[in-house]
Amino acid sequence: MSDAYILSIDQGTASSRAIIYDGGGKPVAQHRTAHRQIYPEPGWVSHDPAEIYHNVEQAAYRAVEASGALASQIAAVGITNQRETLVAWDADTGEPVCDAVVWLCNRSADICARALADGMESEIRAKTGLLVDPYFSATKLRWILDNVPRAAELAAKGRLLAGTVDCWLVWKLSGGKAHVTDYSNASRTMLFNIHTLKWDEELLRYFGVPRGVLPEVVPSSGIAAYTDESIFGAGIPITGIAGDQSAALFGQTCFAEGDMKNTYGTGCFILKNIGEKPVLSENRLLTTIAWSIGGKTTYALEGSIFNAGAAVEWLIGKAKLAVGVGEIQSICESTPDTGDVYFVPAFAGLGAPHWDMSARGSIFGMTLSAGKNEIVRAAMEAIAFQCRDVVAAADAEAGAGALTRRLRVDGGVSASDFLMQFQADILGILVERPRDLETTALGAAYLAGLGAGVYGNLANIASRREIGAVFHPSKDAAWSGERYARWRKAVEKAKGWA
Repeated sequence: MSDAYILSIDQGTASSRAIIYDGGGKPVAQHRTAHRQIYPEPGWVSHDPAEIYHNVEQAAYRAVEASGALASQIAAVGITNQRETLVAWDADTGEPVCDAVVWLCNRSADICARALADGMESEIRAKTGLLVDPYFSATKLRWILDNVPRAAELAAKGRLLAGTVDCWLVWKLSGGKAHVTDYSNASRTMLFNIHTLKWDEELLRYFGVPRGVLPEVVPSSGIAAYTDESIFGAGIPITGIAGDQSAALFGQTCFAEGDMKNTYGTGCFILKNIGEKPVLSENRLLTTIAWSIGGKTTYALEGSIFNAGAAVEWLIGKAKLAVGVGEIQSICESTPDTGDVYFVPAFAGLGAPHWDMSARGSIFGMTLSAGKNEIVRAAMEAIAFQCRDVVAAADAEAGAGALTRRLRVDGGVSASDFLMQFQADILGILVERPRDLETTALGAAYLAGLGAGVYGNLANIASRREIGAVFHPSKDAAWSGERYARWRKAVEKAKGWA
C-alpha cells in the first residue's frame, strides 16, 4: 500500500491541524487553524466544541485538497487530541451542553478537595495511576452535571454523552454512529482502572457518573469507526486514536522499555515507556497507558508540566518583552546568564512532581542590574529546569527501567537551539531532536497506518525515524547542580501563594 495516504488529525490546546502523510510516513500537505481560548473566570479555561469540530473538518478538507489525493486513496484516519479536556453533548441533537472544560481549567478544585477529604486519594491512585487533581476529566464531568442543568436533565433521560476530545471528533466524523475512545485517553479520566482495563464501577458511583454517558474503549490501533460518506465522499476507516502525549511517544518510536520523550508545547509532557506492567510512582508522577495494540497494553510514567510554550506566549502577548519567538531566541543567545534571576512559570499552579495548584508565577532574584533580557532568558531556562524535576523523579522510580541517558524531544518550542542546549547541559545527557517536530501527528499517522495494514509492524515504523540534531552536554555536574539548587529554592518560595 505504498501509494496509500493517511490523514492525521492533531487536535491540540491552541489549534487543530490536519496532515496528509504518504505511505512512507512523509508529510505531503497540511493545514492548521487556531481556535479561541475562553476564560470565563480566573483559573477557568474553555473551548467551543462546535468551533473545534468545524476547524478540524476544514483543516482536513484543505489538507486533502492540497495533497491532490482522492478520498479513495486515503487508507486511514488517525486522531490525536488534547487529552483531559472534556466535552458533553446531547446524543439526539449532537449539540454540546456547554463549552468544553479544558485540561488547564481548575474550576473543579472544590470537587477534588472533597475527594481528598473523603479519603479517596489512595484508591484513585491505586486504580487509575493518577493523582486527585482538577487536571483530569472525572471532576470536570461532575462539575458539568452539578452546574449545567441541561446536562443533568439529559443524563437522567439517557441522552447525555461525554468524553475527551477524541470521542467528540469520532462521534461527529462518524455521523453519530460511534461513541468510542482509546485506552490512552480513557486512562486520563480518573474513572478508568488501568489494571482491569475497564471503567471502574466504584469510581463511577463515587463521582456520580452514569456508565451510559461514557464511551466504549477500543484499541489505539485498529478499526474504531468509519467516517460518514458525506464528509469526504467515501467512508474512510478511523484506525488510530491516542492522546497527544501517547501519540508523540509512539511518533518518537519509543517502543523499548526505558525510552523517554519530552514534548514541548503549551506545556511539557515527559513520558517514559515502562513496558507491559504498570508501576505506581513513589515520586508523584503519573502511571498512564501509552497505547494498546493487538491485545497488549504498554504503560508509561508521565510528568506533566503545565507551562512551557504558555510561558513563551506570556512573554510575547502579555508582558510584551519580545515581539516573537525569533527575538526571544536572540535575547537568550546574546545574554550570557540570568544574573541569578529565576522565573517560576506557575501561572496555573505546578504540575509534576509538585502538584501544587496554589503556586503562582513568580520571579526571584531581581536587582537593579536585571532587566528584560534576564527575565526572558530566565523564563526559557525555567522550561528546562521543570523538565529536570520530572526526569530526576522518573529516574528515582524502582522498577521503571534504567537511568535516562538520552531524551527524545519534539514540539514547537523544541525548535529553540538555545533551549535544547541548555536542556542537555542542565540534565547532563544527550538530547535528540527529530527532523520532523510534528511527532504527535506523526504518531497518530503511524497508529492509523499500522491499524490499516500500511505499516507491517513496529520495527518497520522504527526504521523510518530521522534524527535532525543531537545536543551534547557541555557543562559539568557542579555547574548544573548549583543552578538547579537555586531553581529548587525559587520553586519552594512560589508554592502556596493562592
